[in-house]
Amino acid sequence: GALASLAGTLPIPEEIKLKDPKDFKIIGTSRKNVDAQKIVTGAPLFGLDYHREGMLIAMIEHPPAFGLKLKSLSADAAKAMPGIRDVFVINTQPEGFEPQWSDTNAFPELVAVVGNSTWEVLQAKRALNIEWEKVSDLEDTDSHNAGFAKLLSQPTDKPARKDGDPEAAFRRAAKVVERTYTSPFLAHNTMEPMNFFAHVTDEKAELVGPVQTPEFLRKSAASMLQMSEDQISIMMTRMGGGFGRRLYGHFGLEAAAISQKVKAPVKLVYTREDDMSQGTYRPPYQVTYRAALDANGNLIGWHVRGCGVGGSPLFADRFPAGAVDNYLTENHSLESNISTGAWRAPRSHFTAYAEQAFLDEVAEAAGKDPVEFRLGLFERALKNPVGKNNDYDAERYAGVLRLVKEKAGWGAEKPGVYRGVSAYYCHNSYVAQVVDLVMEKDQPKIQKVWCAVDCGIVVNPDAAKNQIEGGIVDGIGHAMYSTLDFHRGKAKQKNFDQYRLIRHGEAPAEIEVFFVENGIDPTGLGEPSLPPIPAALANAMYKATGKRLYNLPFVGDKKVLG
Repeated sequence: GALASLAGTLPIPEEIKLKDPKDFKIIGTSRKNVDAQKIVTGAPLFGLDYHREGMLIAMIEHPPAFGLKLKSLSADAAKAMPGIRDVFVINTQPEGFEPQWSDTNAFPELVAVVGNSTWEVLQAKRALNIEWEKVSDLEDTDSHNAGFAKLLSQPTDKPARKDGDPEAAFRRAAKVVERTYTSPFLAHNTMEPMNFFAHVTDEKAELVGPVQTPEFLRKSAASMLQMSEDQISIMMTRMGGGFGRRLYGHFGLEAAAISQKVKAPVKLVYTREDDMSQGTYRPPYQVTYRAALDANGNLIGWHVRGCGVGGSPLFADRFPAGAVDNYLTENHSLESNISTGAWRAPRSHFTAYAEQAFLDEVAEAAGKDPVEFRLGLFERALKNPVGKNNDYDAERYAGVLRLVKEKAGWGAEKPGVYRGVSAYYCHNSYVAQVVDLVMEKDQPKIQKVWCAVDCGIVVNPDAAKNQIEGGIVDGIGHAMYSTLDFHRGKAKQKNFDQYRLIRHGEAPAEIEVFFVENGIDPTGLGEPSLPPIPAALANAMYKATGKRLYNLPFVGDKKVLG
C-alpha cells in the first residue's frame, strides 16, 4: 500500500520504451505457481477457508422454480432449533438499487437462515415452511425446444451478414448439405460452491471471498447498502473454479445484506443444490447449417441460422465468412425467465462444435480430406477475401491447422485408430486439434489429443500447457455427459448424482501441445482450447462408429469413454 501510494505521486512519462522481447528474462520461461504448495497441502486460501473470530454462518433459500417468488414464510420451528440466531427475508435489489451488468439474478428476494454452525443452519433451512406464488411461466425443456424449432423455421427481418446471392447459390447447387445441432442448459459447477464473508457496520462494509468482478460488486454493494464506494472494501480469496460463474456476485450482496440485518460478521455458504438451481447458466442453443456444393465439390454457398435463450451463439464475421462468395448468417433469440450468463468461452463453446462438425460432413460430401478442405477455404480468405469485416487472420488460422497436421502425422495410416480434426478462433487466439480414438471392448477411448496453439508470446510455458490441457478435458467432459433439463421451471439435475461430469479414466491418455512462436503480443489462453475439442471428438467418433453426432451431450449419463 505504501509503495503504491508513493508510486502514485510520480509524474506520468509521455513515452515509455518497452523492452525488446529478445531481452525478456522471465517472460517465456516456466514458473511455478506461488501457491502450489499451499494448494496441495490444504492450507487455507479459498473463500470456504476464510474464518473470522465470532462470525456466524448463513444459508439462503431461493424459490425452487423460475417463475415463482416468495408469498409467505413460517419460520418459528426453524428459529427454535439449536444454534439458530435468526431467520428473515432479504432483498438484494431493493427499490432504488442501481444494478451493474454483473447483477444477473432471477432471485433477489430470499430467505436467510443465520446460526452458529453450518450443520445447525442446514438443519434449520430444511425445517423452513415457505409458500411460493407463481409470477410468470414455469418453463420446460420441451417448450424451449419447440420455441427453437419455430425460430429456426423462420428467416430474420435483417440478416447479421449477407455476402453475394446465397439464395441463387443454393438453387444452382449440385448438392446441398443441411444439419441442425443442439446443446442444453449447463451449470458451471465449480468445485468450490458459492460463498462470501461480510461484516457490515454503520461506518463500513468489509467483504471477503472468491469473485471475478470485485469492482462491480463494490458498486452494487454501495448501492444496496446505501453507502459510498469508499466505505466498501473487497478482498479476493483464491477461487475454487470460476468458469464465468463468479462474474455474477449476487452471493456477495446476499452476505452483505445478511450481515447488515444481524449486525454481525457472517459467512454465507451455498449448498451444491442451491448453486445448481440458482441460474446464471450456460444458455441452450440450436443452429441449422446449410452448405451448397457445385459439381466439383467446391463450396459455393453457406447459410447458418442460430438461436438461443437470450441471444444467438453465432459470430457473423468469423470463419467461414470471407471464404465463401455467397454467405448468410441469421440470428434469433428466445426469451426466458431462466437466468443465463457467461460460461467458459461464451457462445464459442457451442458454435465451434456445430461449425466444425458440419464442416467435416461437408468435406466428406465434397469428396475431400477435412484438413485440406479447410486449408482451401483459408487460402481463399487470405488471397481473395469476401467482405472487409472478417474477424480472423486467415494465415494464423491456417498455420495452427498445418502445424497440428504435421505433428499428428495426419493422413498416415494408423491401424485401429480413428481420427477427428477441428480448428477454431476465439479470444484472439487460434487452436487446432486432432483426436486419436481407439476402441477397447467395443467402447471408444481417447488415446491422444494433438493440439496446436497460436496465442502470441507464451508468457509461462508450463502454465500455458496446463491451461490448454484443462480446457481440453473440460470440453470433452461437457460434450460427452453434461446436461441440465427443466420441468415446470425446476432444474431436474441439482447435484452430481444426477449431473454427470468427466472422470479420471475418461480423460485422454495423452495430450501433446505445440505453440506457434511468432513474437506477437499475447492473447487469450484460458478458454480457446475448449471450443474445438467437442467437434474433433465427434468427428473421430464418426470414423469409429459411422454415426454423426448432432446433439450435446453425446451420451448423457452413460459411461462410454475409458
